[in-house]
Amino acid sequence: MSKKFNITGTCISEKHFMVDISGKINKIIDLIENSEYFTINRPRQYGKTTTIFNIEKVLRNNPDYLVSSISFEGIGDIVFNDEKSFSPFVLKLIADGFGIEHEEIQNYIIEESNNVENLDTLSKAITRVIRKYKKKIVLLIDEVDKSGNNQLFLSFLGMLRNKYLLRNQGKDYTFQSVILVGVHDIKTLKLKIRPDAEQKYNSPWNIATEFKVDLSFNPQEISTMLIDYVNEKKIKMDIKQISERIYHYTRGYPFLVSRICKEIDEEISPYKTEKKWTNEDVDEATKIIIDESNTNFDSLIKNIENNKELYEFIKNVILGTKDFNFVINNPLINIGYIYGIFDRGVNKKLIIHNKIYEEVITDYITSKINTNGLDNGVSADVVKSSFIKPDGRLNIEKVLLKFQEVIKEKYSKSDALKSKEFLEKELRLLFLVFLKPIINGIGFCFKEVESSEEKRMDIVIIFRDEKFVVELKIWRGIEYHKEGISRLNGYMQREGVQKAYMLIMDKTRHKEFSVEQEEGMMMVWV
Repeated sequence: MSKKFNITGTCISEKHFMVDISGKINKIIDLIENSEYFTINRPRQYGKTTTIFNIEKVLRNNPDYLVSSISFEGIGDIVFNDEKSFSPFVLKLIADGFGIEHEEIQNYIIEESNNVENLDTLSKAITRVIRKYKKKIVLLIDEVDKSGNNQLFLSFLGMLRNKYLLRNQGKDYTFQSVILVGVHDIKTLKLKIRPDAEQKYNSPWNIATEFKVDLSFNPQEISTMLIDYVNEKKIKMDIKQISERIYHYTRGYPFLVSRICKEIDEEISPYKTEKKWTNEDVDEATKIIIDESNTNFDSLIKNIENNKELYEFIKNVILGTKDFNFVINNPLINIGYIYGIFDRGVNKKLIIHNKIYEEVITDYITSKINTNGLDNGVSADVVKSSFIKPDGRLNIEKVLLKFQEVIKEKYSKSDALKSKEFLEKELRLLFLVFLKPIINGIGFCFKEVESSEEKRMDIVIIFRDEKFVVELKIWRGIEYHKEGISRLNGYMQREGVQKAYMLIMDKTRHKEFSVEQEEGMMMVWV
């Protein structure tokens, strides 16, 4: 049976093409060897399940260790009624977590559970188990989000914390290491229960060490999966180039990395004459994925839609009208980071985690604006003209000229469009609203912001096999304009395009909706 790319559940090296994560696993094993307690909180489909599987695999092959892997997922609410029902249940759950190969310890723990009726007696039972078996016992608790909305579960964590402290003082026996796995950290889990100051700052898990292992994949790590694929499938590719291209769109988000590879392998490569992966294949796979509905995107949109403050904040980040520093203690930034939406960019700037998410979120926001009728009628004009050439390519110059025409008409009639507030903030959004219906289904776009001082945004449009760079900027005088042209020329060279475009927002109205052409560049004033 040949291997395949996997995007659901646990990745198993014998069945799936997968990144070599042995370096990450070794770092986690070092934490366990040092008796650390910690939380692996990462977004959905970020490789947590596969990581846990491999941790267990390593530890179960070590005779010094015993591992109990448990989850509260699917457990009914009745066990959380009181300590009397919760405490013996947890001990039995720990027993089951050792697996069928450890029947003796399972039977012993189940017998011990008969004497457990509260958290205190549960604590004493755990002590007896550790003393009896004289092993380094590791407790893995998966899907803590499923149980973290219950105060009893947090009290259980508090009990484990106390045992950890007493163990370090030589006054108790407890687990070698306890690892909590889920999307949320303990702070955000606690806020689900009671968002008051006491709960916020008195954590039942403040003994946990910071988990710094990066579960995303860098280009070198992505290449290990592609090497495995090339060796088995005998497919040609420039592995370094393809790895970097995949990283360019995904920033190493594990689900997205595997999803691109799966799309090329199963839906693109079989229909090609030459069995070779190219950058264009990665672009095509990315376009297809952006337009699809999947559980990862469903979770992404749900998390945004369920938090109005987060939605508005993300909209400002997407539009690029203002730069934000990545400050993890900011509640909005923190929750966005937990959900995999935000990440730390260059110079500690806040960015959308990856270009695929940026495009999916932008599509979602602009679609809402269209359906809610909040676009001042700009997008309605899109259907009045065709912007596709006879050969199927995008006529980007016609797109920009039509956008200029629409804004000119609106500007002359609307006081709202005359305001500086509109020019600086809303025009960027209206351009995306205008652009999306034209390119959706065939192409996609993403933004590149070079620096906060420039107050400018480059839109890179991928349409079929062509790339267009459109710089959105505010007019700040001729010298600033010349500098912008110089920078854009450099950007053109880096992106490998022959012509670029400027959409210039002119608050001074020094040029009334004019168009200028220079060698390799078109400038449109609005």
